[in-house]
Order: sequence, then structure tokens, then C-alpha cells
Amino acid sequence: MNAIELDDVTKRFGDVVALQNVDLTVRDGEIFGFLGPNGAGKSTTIDILLDFVRPTSGTATVFGHDAQTESETVRSKLGVLPDGYRVYDRLTGRQHLEFAIESKGADDHPEELLERTGVLDAADRKAGGYSKGMAQRLMLAMALVGEPDMLILDEPSTGLDPNGARRMREIIREERDRGATVFFSSHILEQVESVCDRVGILRDGEVVAVDSVEGLRDTAGTDMTLRVTVDEVTPAVRGAVSDLPGVSAVDVEGSTLVVSCRGDAKTKVLTAVEDAGGDVRDFSTEEASLEELFAAYTTEEVRV
Repeated sequence: MNAIELDDVTKRFGDVVALQNVDLTVRDGEIFGFLGPNGAGKSTTIDILLDFVRPTSGTATVFGHDAQTESETVRSKLGVLPDGYRVYDRLTGRQHLEFAIESKGADDHPEELLERTGVLDAADRKAGGYSKGMAQRLMLAMALVGEPDMLILDEPSTGLDPNGARRMREIIREERDRGATVFFSSHILEQVESVCDRVGILRDGEVVAVDSVEGLRDTAGTDMTLRVTVDEVTPAVRGAVSDLPGVSAVDVEGSTLVVSCRGDAKTKVLTAVEDAGGDVRDFSTEEASLEELFAAYTTEEVRV
């Protein structure tokens, strides 16, 4: 059974189309990153899954349960860290956890969850005095209550320092390894790339790509960067590489050629260097980053 299935979901707010005929499947037990520019429809999609808004047409199911007609069952399976959350200023961190545990009928220990998310030292301080990062970690602790089948995290790293962001990624992986599904939106692309099994990209309310990061690279046909260190970059060496099919740019950094090319041109580049009299001392490759892929898919450079 899939964790999430959206079937032909459209959502209109008056004359504004937030989602248009969205089909999306998230597999049980995977970490799925949901990306898109501001206004692309990410938060609307999450709101439909949580039954905060109703789709104009189409259906959304979570673990086989309709997100609208069976919303109570759906919510019982979820842990949610929403975007734009607010803590209760007069309650301590411990009291927040006790409230969440009682609401879910769970038997978690507040101290264990607070320690796991790095808020234990502030457990008995009122949350109104927490920094944004501390409040974010507190909300994550609440989302983890009851070992939910799925975590829905909307911009989970907002306000976190590098250590907090790293711990967030570790917890996401731990939850996946426990068997939970993790569905999260984020604009911090490096973090998405480091933890996601698959990525979905929204553009103007439509899903334009769903794949692994490697699969997105293949579809987009984005160039890789090949760095070739030689004994000397002669005009003949540079010219031989520049003339190759599949090579889009050649720069020189000291004794290193920096070549932008298609993946299938790498061997031809190395051969051309040697045929032109260059002695290859070392080489390395850099794939297109998720940021570059995101730009390609969201600026209509890639049509699917």
C-alpha cells in the first residue's frame, strides 16, 4: 500500500488555481522531498492531506484512507511539523510534550523526546522564551509522539543552526529506518539531496517531475563538470576539447581544464587531451547539484 496517493487533484481559490490535475504517489517507508518555488502549491497539497482544505476535484488518500472522509483516521497515523506553527508561550517544553502525549493516547516519555531533539536542557522553561530554532525542535518532538506511521514536515529546518539541521536530517533517517514514511517540503536543497529517496517538483500547481535525484539529472540532461589536471594546458589541448560534441564550455585554472559536458562525453574529453599531447595527471567529476536541477525544472528549461 502506498503512503500517499493524489489522483487528479485540483484546488481553486476563486480565480486562482493552486493545484492543477496533480497525480502523485509516495511509497510506504520512503523519504520524499517536495520542492517548488513559493506559490507552487506545496502547502496547499499538505493542507489537503491534513483536511485543512478540500480539493475542488480529485481525491487524496493516506495509507488507503480518504483524507477528507476519513480525516480522523488519517491524522491518527501522522506526526506533523507545520509551517507557521506557534508554541504556547506560557507552557514549558515539557508541558507541550505532555499535552501531545495525552492527546494521542501515547506512552512516550517527554524527557526522551526532548533529549532526542536537543531541547531537554530547556524542558522546564516557558516556550515563549525559546529561540526559533528551539521552538522548531520542540515542535518536531511533538510530531514524533506515538511513533507515527508518517511524518509530514513543512520546511523542517527553518530557524535551525547547522548542528540543529544536521540532527534534523539524522532524525529523518532514523524514522525512515524505523519504517515510517517521511514527506517534507523544503527550500534548502542541499538538505533534500542528502536525505531523500525521491523528489517531487511542483511548478505553477503542476507536478513536473518525480524521481530520484540521479533520475532527475538523467531526464534534465544537465551537464556535468569534468576537471582534468594535465602537465600543461596548451592551446592545442584546449582547442581539442572545445571542439568535441557534447562539450559546452572549457575554462582553464592553472594546469587544470574545467570542462562542462554531457556525461557520455567524459571519456572523449580525456582521449582528446592525450591525443593533443597532454599528459593527464588527475581528473574528477561533479554532477549537477539539486539546486541546478531545481532551476532547470522550475524555469521551463525541462518539459516533461
